[in-house]
Parts: sequence; structure tokens; C-alpha cells
Amino acid sequence: MKPYTEEFYGLRNKNTEYAADLILTSLLELLPDISSAVDIGCGVGTWLSTLERKGVKRILGVDGEWVNPELLVIPKERFLPGNMVNGIHIEEKFDLAICLEVAEHLPADRAEEFIGTLTGLADFVLFSAAIPFQGGTNHVNEQWPEYWDELFNARDFVGFDFIRSAIWNNRNVPYYYRQNILLFVEKNRLDELHLEKIRNNFKPIGLIHPEVYTTKINKYHSLKGSWKLYRNAVKRWFRSAYKQT
Repeated sequence: MKPYTEEFYGLRNKNTEYAADLILTSLLELLPDISSAVDIGCGVGTWLSTLERKGVKRILGVDGEWVNPELLVIPKERFLPGNMVNGIHIEEKFDLAICLEVAEHLPADRAEEFIGTLTGLADFVLFSAAIPFQGGTNHVNEQWPEYWDELFNARDFVGFDFIRSAIWNNRNVPYYYRQNILLFVEKNRLDELHLEKIRNNFKPIGLIHPEVYTTKINKYHSLKGSWKLYRNAVKRWFRSAYKQT
């Protein structure tokens, strides 16, 4: 996986703090008591830091060795450098696992094993991954939610899609969370969910956020317009050159 810059992590933490607080506040109301959490692809640890403030005692963040320890917002001893492509091995078990916008960075032939790792870490998994053509640094396996849902189902986990509808129009939340974030639950723990608090708990489906769609279309038209201007300029040059001969 290609490392991100320190500037990226700094901005990501600032942009993510609000989203993490909003989403986790709602999520913790639906789950049984959460006293431990692990974040695979944690960056500087924003989501874990938010959970700490909410009373979660035991946390662990995992990300690449390129993450500068000085930028961490969690205790350094609770950060574990790891290479997700080669597989990570953690003996601990947690109440909640978080993995947001990470899975698309791993080759397709590692996807099944990676989901197996997540489901082995916790019975409740907060998950998001980039959809096809979302774009981003070193995205090699962008897939629709149904793809990931099938991999979780194979591990006896059930997908719940109730978070996206609650944050869909909130521009203070980064678009990739609004578009992609889901909860997966080990089927034997379903009775512990406070489902009466969920208006929509439908099966994960592929959605494209209008903000993403508009950005892509505008970029396409901008490139198309630039290409058209370039072609017209070349045609004028050839016509001018032809007249001079």
C-alpha cells in the first residue's frame, strides 16, 4: 500500500472528528456495552480517540509503518504498525472493529482473508470501502457493497444499512462515509442490538452519492471541453498553415 503524506493525515483527522463523533454516538446507542475497539487502517487514530472520550477503555489502532507516531491522537503504545496486504495477526478480541476506506487498497485475492481477519477480531464491525470509480490513492479493488456483504455473510455476519440514511445529506461528514458506511454483526449477537432505534435496517445495497456523481460528471465535462478546444485549435493551425502554402 502506498503511504499517505503527513499533511493528508493531519487534514483527515480534522475532517473526520465531527463524523466520528456523530456516527459513533448513534452507533453506541444500538450496540450492547462496548468496552474495547480496534481500528484497522486507523490513520492517526481519530475514531479510536473519539471512542476513548466516550468511555471505551481498551483500544488498538493498526496502520502502516509510514504513519508518523508524533501525529497520533491515541497513546503510542496503542498503535501497532502492520502491513494489511501481507496480513495482520492480532491475538486480542475486541467488542467493536472499525475498518473504513481500507479494503479497496488490498488486492482482490486478499479480500476474503481480510474480511476473515475483521470478523475474527470482533462480533460488531463498522465498515466502509470505496465503490467502483470512486477513485483514490492506490485503489485496486473498488467494489459495490453487495460484494463485501457476501464475504461477511460467508463468515455468518449480517449487514445493516441504517447509518447512511441518517447522515446522507450532512455535508460536514466526508462523502465517502455518507456513501459507503455499514455495520456488520455476527448472527448470534443480533438479539443484542437495540433495533427499535433503527428506522431502516435494510440489506446493504450499492448507492452513489450525488456529490460524488456531480464531481465526476463535472470533471468529465471539463476534460471533454478542454479536448474539444484543443482539437479546434489544432484544426485552425492546420487550416492556417495550409493557406500559407
